[in-house]
Amino acid sequence: MRQTNTTITVPLWRQSLLPLAIALALAVMPLFLSGYLQDLVLRIVIYAIFALSLELLVGMTGLVSLGHAAFFGIGAYVTVLGSPESEAGSVAALLPLAMLAAGVYALAVGALSLRTRGVYFIMVTLAFAQLAYFVFHDTQLGGGSDGIFLNVRPTLALAGQVLADLDNGLHKYWFSLAALVLTYGLLALIRRSPFGHALAGIRINEDRMRASGYRTYFYKLAAFVIAGMLAGLSGFLMAAKNGGVNPEFLSWHESGAVLLMIILGGLGSLRGAVLGTVAFVLLKEFFSSAALLGRVADHWQMTLGLSMIFLVAWLPDGLIGAGRRVAGIWRRIRRQP
Repeated sequence: MRQTNTTITVPLWRQSLLPLAIALALAVMPLFLSGYLQDLVLRIVIYAIFALSLELLVGMTGLVSLGHAAFFGIGAYVTVLGSPESEAGSVAALLPLAMLAAGVYALAVGALSLRTRGVYFIMVTLAFAQLAYFVFHDTQLGGGSDGIFLNVRPTLALAGQVLADLDNGLHKYWFSLAALVLTYGLLALIRRSPFGHALAGIRINEDRMRASGYRTYFYKLAAFVIAGMLAGLSGFLMAAKNGGVNPEFLSWHESGAVLLMIILGGLGSLRGAVLGTVAFVLLKEFFSSAALLGRVADHWQMTLGLSMIFLVAWLPDGLIGAGRRVAGIWRRIRRQP
């Protein structure tokens, strides 16, 4: 009797149950958290959007970029530069402007860098990010190394009614969480769309996709621009959170950090990108806490780096595959006499 393998496709609404439940839990969380913990969760939410934007490039398309922070920083700088000095700016104007500016730069960078492959692509994206970094670092446009500051955080108003005031801690938190939910939903839809299937094919075998008639360059460029715009969204939120921006937002350290987040969580998984962000931010907070670790906290980069090496070596599929890893170890233990 012949045995056939069948693939069971889980409906999108069923896959969305767990993320929606987590989103609802996060929505009520600030009502019970201290100011410090609320700020920490908000930082995780914003970086999760940043990580998801890079996941579109690395995990879904197979394009490893070391310059993704450029779009994050440009979104943040445009938010501050476009804000009025003496009154609150409009979210409805500043947010699209920040995303558009990041998208335009992504279009320029992608149009040139996507003509290369492999390590050359990585180095070209890094070079463009450093170019943007020094534009803001070495000129008065971005306030030099000190950066620039928001006098008044933007608000979202409709017909004269303020719907969200980003100077209000709860409003800022819920607005950022809504942005995360929308970003996650958008990428989930992209992944299941013909466009997402084409990106998956490019990641697996671009030459075969090209031979099948796909103009892979334009698919990759579209993914690059979308990822840049989503990074600009996270930059807007970070500028509103911090009340300012500095050139470090565009540094290669920031690009490396967000790349570590998605690797730690597990490449190819949206949930993994969010999980990796949570783990990375919490580990960084733990290792840099003098109250918990004393003088060891002065060397948090070393301890964080060692922990990253250990986790990536022990969990090659990322934290998203930790359950399968533990289950496999448990099965091997039970088989032993």
